[in-house]
Amino acid sequence: MDYYKEALKKHQEWKGKIQTSLNCKIENQEDLSIAYSPGVAEPCKEIKKDKENAYKYTWKGNVIAVVSDGSAVLGLGNIGSQAALPVMEGKAALFKEFGNVNAVPIVLDTQDSEEIITCVKAFAPSFGGINLEDISSPRCVEIERKLIEELDIPVFHDDQHGTAIVVTAGLINALKLVKKDSKDCTLTISGAGAAGYSIIKMIENIGIENIYCFDSKGILNKDNYENYNFVKKEIVDITNKNNENLSLEEAMKKSDIFIGVSTAGIVTKEMVKSMKKDPIIFALANPEPEISYQDAVDAGARVVATGRSDFPNQINNVLAFPGLFKGALKASATKITENMKMAAALGIANSIEEKEINEEFIIPNIFKEGLSDLVAKKVEEQAIKDKVIRNK
Repeated sequence: MDYYKEALKKHQEWKGKIQTSLNCKIENQEDLSIAYSPGVAEPCKEIKKDKENAYKYTWKGNVIAVVSDGSAVLGLGNIGSQAALPVMEGKAALFKEFGNVNAVPIVLDTQDSEEIITCVKAFAPSFGGINLEDISSPRCVEIERKLIEELDIPVFHDDQHGTAIVVTAGLINALKLVKKDSKDCTLTISGAGAAGYSIIKMIENIGIENIYCFDSKGILNKDNYENYNFVKKEIVDITNKNNENLSLEEAMKKSDIFIGVSTAGIVTKEMVKSMKKDPIIFALANPEPEISYQDAVDAGARVVATGRSDFPNQINNVLAFPGLFKGALKASATKITENMKMAAALGIANSIEEKEINEEFIIPNIFKEGLSDLVAKKVEEQAIKDKVIRNK
């Protein structure tokens, strides 16, 4: 099947992938008087007394805004807000299908960070959480941090943290398979944007300390510190601790693990062959990975994951974000903490029994029954432990 041609046809038929539906019935004058005027005045008065009552009387407790400026749409780049709308509709559909969380796509006709922050703060009272999507780095980090600081609802940049959660889950199981302790491993990562940064932070939290990070110009080190943006400066602070000046080939020779969130074709078979015993390769560039699945396997990689659905071990954010937000909303969380992200990663990883793990099965299928509920439960429990829940 030609998916591109069929997708264009279906999108024209659908006229949008989501629609609104009613929880109430409006079949007669009495129904109308309860759902709207005059009855609707009563919940309005209760919310006026205490804005927390919005969670009791409106949809606020189970609705997410999916927000983008269209500046970094996966595989398409800076295509602008209007062209990004089909992707945001798709994200909203995934929230509903996999987490039973209502979501509304909102594309903003600005790529000015301060304007985006102002806009989101202005419409935030309508929503229980904000999912930032396809906003370019490092602006996405700046925007997310400011909104987390200024809003009392969860704010989450999925391209950044969703990717990191699923990568961490897959890596936990891959390390179980090859019987390596995380603290003994060296990792090379290609990609020093928001996703790379978030992955580094999470894998550091599972005990991997020896990390080399590369951008398009080479290895990140302190020699070039003043030339980096703030995200790359933060990466330098926690990687390449001996300030080595290595090529990608040299770093791979020292590594047990390679993670790519960068560009196609930069890893060769020879690089994989040079790695330590039972190498783990997560080549996640889309649509074409840093090294193809088959080339990595042929070169001796023990475990290979990609971002594609046509090969084993797909690293797909859908495994994380529906359950993560579902758990955060159930807990009435005011933010998503690092511990909650790790709880989601562990929930995904542990959804596969250790005896089931093999080279082609380190991560569950996105259609695994009950997965989002499992992740939601772990996230809700962690939110309560972290004391980031609002007074109900």
